[in-house]
Amino acid sequence: MAELPYTVLSCALSLDGYLDDASGERLVLSGAADLDRVDALRASCDAILVGAATVRADNPRLLVRSPERQARRMASGHPASPTKVTLTRDGLLDPQSAFFTAGESERLIYCATAAVHDTHERLGALAVVVDAGPRPTMRTISADLGRRGVRRLLVEGGQQVLTQFLLAALADELQVVIAPLFVGDSQAPRFVSDGAFPWHREHRARLTQVHQVGDVALLRYALSERFAHHDTSGAMP
Repeated sequence: MAELPYTVLSCALSLDGYLDDASGERLVLSGAADLDRVDALRASCDAILVGAATVRADNPRLLVRSPERQARRMASGHPASPTKVTLTRDGLLDPQSAFFTAGESERLIYCATAAVHDTHERLGALAVVVDAGPRPTMRTISADLGRRGVRRLLVEGGQQVLTQFLLAALADELQVVIAPLFVGDSQAPRFVSDGAFPWHREHRARLTQVHQVGDVALLRYALSERFAHHDTSGAMP
């Protein structure tokens, strides 16, 4: 049985705990220095996962941007950028989105059994469509990624996906960037939704690093015992 990937959750938040605002336009919370740090983190991983809502709302490319980091990955026998992964219940993804059109990365779409046929018909030429069962779970998806050789997984959002990974105790590490601004709108998406999280008043997460990156603060938390054996702070050698 394949080991579950070492999983890093990464996100940027406002001072009042929001991932974005409610304007319909993506709110960029990180500055140039932190975006470069995230690029190095991406380069250290085998796959990057986001939910379908993030694909639709943010149209992310999910690529390693630095040519030097791409070159180091390829010299080590890896593709220039990690595998792109998303999950969807209904398969309603735009084939023209950057998830499918940007870069040459392998693409995996996990979807509910009922949507597999239609998703494959619509997107099968652009990605590998995986039947994740009648009610897909993060554990099912993580286990399948492990069987496919993914050893380091980066999860970049959105709210529902981050919440589900945390509730299922599948996250080994959390990297949170705090941006120096407020959103001030309860209609905007917060970091997580409600749930019985494994970290609470009797079981606090362990803070391992606080670091200023440009005008934001990076907080790094160990969420599992595997943290001590994995260094995800830099790029792949």
